[in-house]
Amino acid sequence: MILIAVLALDLFLARQSASANSDTPDYYVANTDNSDSSSYNPSPQATYSPDTSYTSERWGVSKIEAPQAWQITLGERSIIVAVLDTGIDKDNLDLADKVVAEVNLTDSPTSDDLYGHGTHMGGTIAAIAPECRLMNVKVADDAGRCEESVVARGIIWAVDHGAKVINISLAMKAAPELAEAVNYAWSRGAILIAAAGNKGSTEPSYPAYYVNCLAVAGTNENNSLALLSSYGDWVDVAAPGFNIYSELPQNQYGYKTGTSSAGAHVSGIAALVFSVVEDDNSNGTVNDEVRCAIESSCTPIAVDGVGQGLVNAFQAVT
Repeated sequence: MILIAVLALDLFLARQSASANSDTPDYYVANTDNSDSSSYNPSPQATYSPDTSYTSERWGVSKIEAPQAWQITLGERSIIVAVLDTGIDKDNLDLADKVVAEVNLTDSPTSDDLYGHGTHMGGTIAAIAPECRLMNVKVADDAGRCEESVVARGIIWAVDHGAKVINISLAMKAAPELAEAVNYAWSRGAILIAAAGNKGSTEPSYPAYYVNCLAVAGTNENNSLALLSSYGDWVDVAAPGFNIYSELPQNQYGYKTGTSSAGAHVSGIAALVFSVVEDDNSNGTVNDEVRCAIESSCTPIAVDGVGQGLVNAFQAVT
């Protein structure tokens, strides 16, 4: 049993101002293990419309040049992004009409997000690819715990129900069934985006380490490695993963720091690329072209262990 993402241990730190050179969010929860840090804001200020100023809160969306990419594509409704996580809040005003399918593979009585992680990831993905749709695949329970076998089942279910992008903002140990599910999804034309983990070291996390996953490290606003982000020669790309603003349950909003959010940024880009890419090698799928577009369009940054560098949505769709 793996405790994944947000509130493994709640240790609230005093509010402080985050300078441009700091890796410390304004207010966060310090967590143990591979967990993201979190803070909450009850003000529902975010929206997905490219015509509004919500990007002032979501610095990562601007950093990856998503607004420029929107001049080419907003994504398509036929592109479904599966969010394998703690669920997505059913009543969230921004996300409810974007969820087209759901399944609960945990022992929780609901597919709803009672933990506050999956909703945040879904919000980030939808902010980057506003015309795409989400699939709620609940593989982590209401305490944020998941098992490798359940994640494997979630991957297969998502692919069999039409997901083209599979966001896995989880980190766990290697398992044969997990590797098999990843390979199955890739062979069926899906792209898997996985968080590199928040161990602050080069120790691999799974499923990110698998060759058929795109492993994502986290960066801050200065293109430095985000707080506790894992890194290494097995990481493929980097994306914003520090002080990321997005939706939370009960129509609240807040910030999270961790590679979970970094992965969600890349899943959003992948959804955009799916809407414009062509099958250049005529192999019957375009997930290989999508992955190539994301990796080849990265901006190199002065950080070791982040693969091709910082992702760029605009360059990926052009």
